[in-house]
Amino acid sequence: MLFLLFFGWLSICLATFVVYSFDKIMAKYGRWRVPESLLLSLAIFGGAMGALMSMTLFRHKTQKNIFRVTLPLVFIGQIAMALWLLYLWFIQI
Repeated sequence: MLFLLFFGWLSICLATFVVYSFDKIMAKYGRWRVPESLLLSLAIFGGAMGALMSMTLFRHKTQKNIFRVTLPLVFIGQIAMALWLLYLWFIQI
């Protein structure tokens, strides 16, 4: 069970990283962009680490306060949730 949760989280982080990177490439060439609501949704539903990595690596969405403030807070919340789930799992053993 724990392995499936970890694999799912890793998958959403990778997918979020790819979508943020794709949006940066499209921004460079003035092409169609991924809606900000989708970018934020991906981060909120588990991909905050991938979003932060892409923001840092490609310097994408770093000027927008909603991304600069929200993503680190969401990431901290996701880490807290993961630690809480691990705690519950260890109590059960």
